[in-house]
Amino acid sequence: MLLVLLACAAPVVASYFTYYVIRPEGRTNYGELILPTRPMPTGMPLGSLDGAAVTPMDLRGQWLLIVVGPSACDPACEQRLFMQRQLREMLGRERDRLDKIWFVTDGADVRPALRDALATGAPTRALRVPATGLAAWLEPAPGQTLESHLYLVDPMGTWMMRFPVQPEPGRVKRDLERLLRASGFWDQAGR
Repeated sequence: MLLVLLACAAPVVASYFTYYVIRPEGRTNYGELILPTRPMPTGMPLGSLDGAAVTPMDLRGQWLLIVVGPSACDPACEQRLFMQRQLREMLGRERDRLDKIWFVTDGADVRPALRDALATGAPTRALRVPATGLAAWLEPAPGQTLESHLYLVDPMGTWMMRFPVQPEPGRVKRDLERLLRASGFWDQAGR
């Protein structure tokens, strides 16, 4: 009788031991989750490249993959913009649920070749925002600059994930697919 009792109690004792003593890590995401999440400031001054005012509320309703950089986009900035475009295309039928945003942090002109590249395919929405206003919302990893990362914002306008500097596209794609799959019941494509 004691053997039967021990055989039944062993899995319960093992589960408590594993949970409270060993503490397994259950994290499978590649990007860094931002806890607590940060809602987009409603007073953040946004504008199109042509100078038209844009309200932060206009960006809600879609997942946003964000690149930050000055208008004189260096090769690293161009690489992040290219990766942003490729990641969106890699999502297949779910790609319409993700918008590409480039926050331009200065008032200089964007060179015509880059403007044309941003407009091909599914266009990247380039918006001007002061770096100080953006730094009040998005934050780089310690020792990095605001321009070093890709940022992910959920459809409610809340910044919730930051990807590492020089991310691995396959791992970023996996995170995006998981988030889109998990939010599929409440988030629909399009605004």
